[in-house]
Amino acid sequence: MAQNHNYTEDSIKSLEPREHIRLRPGMYIGKLGDGSAPDDGIYVLVKEVVDNSIDEHMMGYGKTIEIVVTEAHVEIRDFGRGIPLGKVVDCVSKINTGAKYDSNAFQKSVGLNGVGTKAVNALSSYFRVISTRDGEEKVAEFEQGKLTKDHKVQSSKNKNGTLVHFQPDGTIFKNFRFIPEYLENQIWNYAFLNSGLTINYNGTKYFSEKGLHDLLSRKIDVESMRYPIIHLKGEDIEIALTHTNQYGEEYYSFVNGQYTTQGGTHLSAFREGIVRTVREHFNKNFDAADIRASIAGAVSVRVQEPVFESQTKTKLGSNNIGPNGPTVRSFVVDFLKKELDDFLHKNPEIAQAMLKRIQQSERERKDIAGIKKLANERAKKANLHNKKLRDCKTHLNDKKKDDEVKFNSTLFITEGDSASGSITKSRNVDTQAVFSLRGKPLNCYSLTKKVVYENEEFNLLQHALNIEDGLEGLRYNRVVIATDADVDGMHIRLLMLTFFLQFFPDLVRGGHLYILETPLFRVRNKKKTIYCYSEEEKNKAINKLGSKPEITRFKGLGEISPDEFGNFIGESIRLDPIILNKDTHIKNLLSYYMGKNTPDRQQFIIENLKVEKDIVEEEPVVV
Repeated sequence: MAQNHNYTEDSIKSLEPREHIRLRPGMYIGKLGDGSAPDDGIYVLVKEVVDNSIDEHMMGYGKTIEIVVTEAHVEIRDFGRGIPLGKVVDCVSKINTGAKYDSNAFQKSVGLNGVGTKAVNALSSYFRVISTRDGEEKVAEFEQGKLTKDHKVQSSKNKNGTLVHFQPDGTIFKNFRFIPEYLENQIWNYAFLNSGLTINYNGTKYFSEKGLHDLLSRKIDVESMRYPIIHLKGEDIEIALTHTNQYGEEYYSFVNGQYTTQGGTHLSAFREGIVRTVREHFNKNFDAADIRASIAGAVSVRVQEPVFESQTKTKLGSNNIGPNGPTVRSFVVDFLKKELDDFLHKNPEIAQAMLKRIQQSERERKDIAGIKKLANERAKKANLHNKKLRDCKTHLNDKKKDDEVKFNSTLFITEGDSASGSITKSRNVDTQAVFSLRGKPLNCYSLTKKVVYENEEFNLLQHALNIEDGLEGLRYNRVVIATDADVDGMHIRLLMLTFFLQFFPDLVRGGHLYILETPLFRVRNKKKTIYCYSEEEKNKAINKLGSKPEITRFKGLGEISPDEFGNFIGESIRLDPIILNKDTHIKNLLSYYMGKNTPDRQQFIIENLKVEKDIVEEEPVVV
């Protein structure tokens, strides 16, 4: 029987825009997070402000943007036209106010709905905007989106442009931190996509001459490329691509300068166009998977009034380039069919190198076809009574596996029954899943992908993640390696990193792989308990509690009770992302840590253990 809830006029609430943004921030900036993931809200705040500066540059105003990010503060200064002084307060605080509605003022702009900067303002503990236009300047200051100081217009000798200074609100973004590598990647993308633009970020200049060619050069190991990068540009479109020696497909897609991490119609067309062009050029009906295997590519398009599938603009949903233009699909596919085909005819040596790589992928696929079929059958059978994967209800009940489901889900990879049991009992069963390892995984360094199907552990894991055919089917947004902080735990961590880097590097590059931080100490008295992740935190807790508190040193995950574990994998979860920097050469990296130089590897493990006598605060794992 339905419960009797009163539903009257008093049940209907109306919120002003500022209140709604603060109450439902996810609707405006995606997930909140603490900064450990590249799509966390604090980076979206930076992006929303920079997007406005980029739009000014695209319109031909301002060749430089200055960005300063400290521990908790962000300053962004452009040298565009500046916000019209009489509308400064409205433009940064009133929803649906801005010049982006005038298509003559901002053609093919990133932001069109007048929300971005207002969301930054509402979600900041402090926000200040300064607009300078033709010798005059207007300043406005806010706290949590509320106007606190509306300064009068004054004369100024500064150059035209807009300066925004904000501090993310710590009550919304709890324990947040900016990871420099994420900001650096974000800024490099702006530079790659905007020829002639210089971005000064914390004293370093970012500038690109060759656009997407420079992007791929930065992202890919030169030694891994099978042929020089193919770089083609046309009106409102730019592409770059090559094949590598690595497994998986690697793509970077952009719309109007916006990095669309989830792709969309333009990326689908890019992948389709490559397949169709290659088949027609070589006059052979290659399997699409063989053509795209080991490909690295980037595509950028300019679309008038783009339609994105969310406020964070990570997936393009537009069907047309413009109101009277072709579809995005036909625009991209037709460009590739002509320009890529012409390029391959003019550069037969590159065409032959591409052909050899595709033929190699074809041989590898056929070589493992029989093993793959048997492995898939075993995996399906095992799933009926398999206790290795304890899935989350979201996936168990959802057959569509839509982006929202994946966006909110996490898979913990654990070792041993006790650790798996603790996490399983304390997890959020709606969004968190657990995969239990049996003993130490195989060291798969230098082995072929055949081993993924021959090894039951790896085969079941790849099926749990649903990444056999690429990241499009990835079931979990975060894949978290949860091991003990001892020699065995560090070794298992390295073995799992080897597995992902060797066979699924795109999962790492996509920012999906993390290491779980768990507390090393519990400091408590009768009134309060504090969990500490380092020696420094332990000492602070002791000083705070005083009176000789009880101190417990956790040696393994299995020692932490399920009730306590719930504190560490909920809202206050601490994750160290695995980040590949521009100098990372995966082959050399794996050779050093997982090859035959066992003494070096052992020394690395010993030196990187969290032991009580020498504990330092964790930083993101950059490899």
